[in-house]
Amino acid sequence: MTASSTAPSPHLPVLIIGGGQAGLSTSYHLRQRGIDHLVLEKHRAMHAWSTQRWDNFCLVTPNWQCDLPGHPYPGSDPDGFMKKDEILAYLAGFRAAVAPPIREGVSVTRVARRPQGGFEVATSDGSYTADKVVVASGGYHQPVVPRMAERLPASIAQIHSAQYRNAEQLPEGAVLVVGSGQSGAQIAEDLHLAGRKVHLAVGNAPRCARFYRGRDVVTWLADMGYYDMPVDEHPLREGVRDNTNHYVTGRDGGRDIDLRKFAREGMELYGVLRDYDGQELIFDSNLTKALDDADRTYNGINAAIDKHIAENGIEAPPPSVYEPVWRPEGERPRLTLEGSGISAVIWCIGFQPDFRWLDAPVFNGGGHPVHKRGVTGVEGVYFIGLPWLHTWGSGRFGSVGRDAAFIVEHMAERLERPVPLQAAG
Repeated sequence: MTASSTAPSPHLPVLIIGGGQAGLSTSYHLRQRGIDHLVLEKHRAMHAWSTQRWDNFCLVTPNWQCDLPGHPYPGSDPDGFMKKDEILAYLAGFRAAVAPPIREGVSVTRVARRPQGGFEVATSDGSYTADKVVVASGGYHQPVVPRMAERLPASIAQIHSAQYRNAEQLPEGAVLVVGSGQSGAQIAEDLHLAGRKVHLAVGNAPRCARFYRGRDVVTWLADMGYYDMPVDEHPLREGVRDNTNHYVTGRDGGRDIDLRKFAREGMELYGVLRDYDGQELIFDSNLTKALDDADRTYNGINAAIDKHIAENGIEAPPPSVYEPVWRPEGERPRLTLEGSGISAVIWCIGFQPDFRWLDAPVFNGGGHPVHKRGVTGVEGVYFIGLPWLHTWGSGRFGSVGRDAAFIVEHMAERLERPVPLQAAG
């Protein structure tokens, strides 16, 4: 359908931009209230889960936390960790349960406020008008690859973590993984288990135990109320949104990721990658501190669990403290590229948001939306599915449904009682 120059644009009370779990959770709650709406998806619904995850990808949170609206985890292993194919099947079931009104393969190119109220939404297939717009496209839009990558030899294969699938897609030789957040640490492990020589540039990501004192750490933290803590009660307040996630894995039933153990087994660890001078890679001398800081977080989380157990008289196996199984023998700030045998680099340093299509004054200096639980200062503009939108689980299967219910209730009240134009921001 292509809108003609004379035909009026189709009008919807609500347009949702993005067909992932956040957009479909919003659609679910709108349908529960009988509010007419449409979901616009640039690719296919849930496409990131099938196109931006490696073959051995699995959840790092237990299956019981998968609780999308109207579609809780349906399997027989609530304490396990769904693998990629199982995740895709779970999400397909969610889509079927929601039955959203969705148009796939339609890119939104501009959203702008209309003088008479509401929004004009231009797309790759015509335009719409809407009273409310929900941005459900997430915050991971542009893969981050530093400009130094342009100076690496053409013989070195370079990919971003979103493009990694398995060790076989890379040329023979050693692999440099840059970044040790969740993706970097798990991809480094995947390559290590596949028998590849791995060089890992370690960042400042913290880590946590998979299991402690007889239970999954996520289960302990859930009992302690951590996952229900709103962002404005967190010690870091909104600063927590910039934190790197703890690295851990659900692979093979779940286990710790211990970079020291990998180093003892032959993985080469370095500090943060800073530059390439034409012959050598140059790293910060921060490896020892990075490993110690990650272990301090690990032990700190376990100590909080110890306190919870003691205060509540819970019977559990005895406490323990992680002791390093390997320590660096000094820092190695340089690595000769030619002599290392490195044939590929995987950049695992995240994404940048790209909301240039949204013409509304709702962003801070870093290009991130300013909001309160997804509600912005511009009447009718909402966000959903961002990390720590409201709680830790806002960007995950566990709590995105609650956030969607909140913003739908907020917009429903205003659809019933329209805000006067002069108060619309």
